[in-house]
Amino acid sequence: MMKKILSIALIGLVYSCSFSVKASDDKPNDDVKPTITQEAIKNSMEYLASDELGGRETGSEGLEKAAVFIENYFKSNGIKPYFETYRDSFKLKDLDGYNVIGVVEGNDPKLKNEYVILGGHYDHIGNGKVVEGDSIANGANDDASGTIAAMEFGAYFTKTKTNKRSILITLYDAEEKGLKGSAHLAARLKSEGINAYTMINFEMIGVPRDSTEVMAYMSGYERSSLGETLNKYAGEEVVGFFEGAKKMSLFMRSDNFPFFKELNMPAHAISTFDFTNFDYYHHVDDEADNMDYEHMANFMNKMIPALEGMMNAEMKEVVLTEEEFTDE
Repeated sequence: MMKKILSIALIGLVYSCSFSVKASDDKPNDDVKPTITQEAIKNSMEYLASDELGGRETGSEGLEKAAVFIENYFKSNGIKPYFETYRDSFKLKDLDGYNVIGVVEGNDPKLKNEYVILGGHYDHIGNGKVVEGDSIANGANDDASGTIAAMEFGAYFTKTKTNKRSILITLYDAEEKGLKGSAHLAARLKSEGINAYTMINFEMIGVPRDSTEVMAYMSGYERSSLGETLNKYAGEEVVGFFEGAKKMSLFMRSDNFPFFKELNMPAHAISTFDFTNFDYYHHVDDEADNMDYEHMANFMNKMIPALEGMMNAEMKEVVLTEEEFTDE
């Protein structure tokens, strides 16, 4: 069991040191873009998936600590609130829920009025079946990994200012209660008339797939041109089709689905967990020390040119297919 709790000083280090920049002869080079580092990912993971947060169940003290951590990360990295504050609050019976929402404004006078939504859920189930005295389901892969990906992308684009369209960084509460947080936010954005283009939900990207498989897969792959568009700009097949996603109806089971329903736009989940490569789904051993940080950094850095190309194209290349929606 990972017992390490980050000190205030270490948390400060997480906020301020997300990137590294490589240039020859140790000279700064404005043309060299930063990369997302394993160290930054691990530091965030070791807090969000720590025992101190108690499994991040909706309504818990640990969930509140996670929300504050994300808010402080946003502030330290220049990611501004989209609403009056970072929080999009909602009620779940007698529980208070909080999505945490930041925005990175686009740099194009016209295209900045269109939004690309990136997200992941930061809640988990709290406690799980006791194993060797451990009852805390830390939720490292599910979904601190996707939460951190969205946070890192937000910090990257805030720093580089290479996005023509604006980006919403959306971290959801109550996914484990039935997609309640993302459903609330999607309905709110629709009611406020947001001009949304695409939505990508990062769901369990903490472990690599088999080397014979495409690095990641996308739920509902055939329902839009998002996958092929991302791969075009990545310069390789980073996101592929996974038959298991269709069989398990994963398109409807993650936080992308409310955005598809409410906003009628391409909205998908991207994952590297395929139910064969990690034994600890909803398990107390879904912990920070079981994550593959080299894989996570590699995935995020491969996604950067894919996201940049998609969000900066003058015309909207990502469109829904004409296929009738059924059950996947």
